[in-house]
This record gives sequence, C-alpha cells and structure tokens, in this order.
Amino acid sequence: MKPGKVRKLAARILKCGESKVWFNPEESEKITSAMTKDDVRGLIKEGAIKESRENFQSRGKARKLHAKKSRGRKRSFGSRRGTKKARSGDKKQWIGKVRALRRELRKLKTEKPKAVEKIGYRKLYKMVNGNFFKGKRYLIAFVEGLKIKE
Repeated sequence: MKPGKVRKLAARILKCGESKVWFNPEESEKITSAMTKDDVRGLIKEGAIKESRENFQSRGKARKLHAKKSRGRKRSFGSRRGTKKARSGDKKQWIGKVRALRRELRKLKTEKPKAVEKIGYRKLYKMVNGNFFKGKRYLIAFVEGLKIKE
C-alpha cells in the first residue's frame, strides 16, 4: 500500500491528524507492505508508526501566571475582564450576603433587643433567607423603622 494511504489509516486509528503521524524510516519496507488496518495496528504496537507531539504549546508561562494569581497578584481593575457576576459565582455572592446579614441580625438582637422583638427575630431571619434585604443597611433601617432614600 502507498505510504499516504497507510498514513491516512494510521491517523484514523491514532485519532490524530495525518501531519502528526510519524513513520520510522528504518521500517519503511514493513510500512509499505501493510495491507489492512490490522497490519497498521501491528506496526503501531511495534513502534514503527507513532503519533508525534513535537510542536505542542508550552504551559510554563501559564503555570507561572497561575501561581501569581493564586497568591492574589494580577487581580487589579486593569486585569479584569467580565462583570462581577461573571468573575464570581452567584452562589458565592449569595452565601457572603446571607452570612453577613445573619451576623448583623445576631448583633442587632443583642444591641437592640426591643426593636428586634417588636418585629420578631424568627420573622427577620426568614426575611433574610427570602432575599428581602439588599444589604446590612437595609436590614438595620427596617429594624429601626427608617426609610432609605434611593
């Protein structure tokens, strides 16, 4: 069989492009005598035909950059792409907000027990869970009975 046909078969077997198939020059007679797919598979097992990976992209610089980013570098405004929501997941934002509100509610319970008692701690807790408050300021204003101008 012609070397081009063998290359095509080998590429299909190795699941790569034809340009990535490497023939051992010393085994050229064996390669040209291959007639079936099984013969080509045998040559691959022997090592006469291989998939070459000479030109793959180096990850060295990427690793260095990742290490810097994991230490908290390269995170300033100029390096940012995408909105806040795109950069950090909705769930993480939600967890942060709810935890902050619950902390604030516990603090209010000790500092202003009468104001919290008036509405009910459990009711306020449920309101926090139900996404009623935008943030801590809104919770405090609600408990104290103030209106926030927007």
